[in-house]
Amino acid sequence: MSRIATTFDKLKQQGRKALIPFVTAGDPYPDATVELMLAMADAGADVIELGVPFSDPMADGPVIQRAGERALKHKIGLTQVLDYVRQFRAKNDTTPVVLMGYANPVERYGTDRFTVDAKAAGVDGVLIVDYPPEECEDFAAALKKAGLDLIFLLAPTSTESRIKRIGELASGYVYYVSLKGVTGAGHLNTDAVAQAVPRIRQHVKIPVGVGFGIRDAQTARAVAAHSDGVVIGSRLVELLEAQPRDNVALTGAQFIHEIRTALDA
Repeated sequence: MSRIATTFDKLKQQGRKALIPFVTAGDPYPDATVELMLAMADAGADVIELGVPFSDPMADGPVIQRAGERALKHKIGLTQVLDYVRQFRAKNDTTPVVLMGYANPVERYGTDRFTVDAKAAGVDGVLIVDYPPEECEDFAAALKKAGLDLIFLLAPTSTESRIKRIGELASGYVYYVSLKGVTGAGHLNTDAVAQAVPRIRQHVKIPVGVGFGIRDAQTARAVAAHSDGVVIGSRLVELLEAQPRDNVALTGAQFIHEIRTALDA
């Protein structure tokens, strides 16, 4: 059983929901990433999504775009991202790490090489935003053979056939994008989430995490009532970008602790 499956199974037995923060690797300071990951895990993060910087992040809003730009200026690429995971694994062997990004960096690196190196580094799952299920069956099979989970996005506009196909290919969890638009956009409608998740569960038998638009403890708790976990990215990245180097890990940990406390209340 993968770390991700083990984590969700344990949470289910405890009657708790997964807290999944997203941060961009190398942002806001390259030498703070591993420290931040460790601090968030200690504060209650169940899975960490680590963003792979890319120059054209079409699904991301201004906050995460800025994070990617800062990381790229520091020459952070897939090689450095995998090194962050290796360093994290040296001190934390239980918290799952999911690499989230776009196809271009992975294809430039080489999909076969990426699969081998990601597994060796201690990565648990991969979410490639611009890989639709019908175009990545070989990649999905390679990841599965290596024991890595392939996570897909679902959206309010996803058709029944798309949800069903993703239910057949995905492992670990699926990430339901609760809003139309980019990360950090719009106002989250928890009633719409409550209607969407049962529709997804008709075809998807693995956990459902919900993200986009979750900015505080109250919203996280409302969304968690209808899902298996919550994903928080833009608000966390926004908080971190304003911090001096020595405050990054503490700020991340405090935010995660606040959300964790609300989810467990």
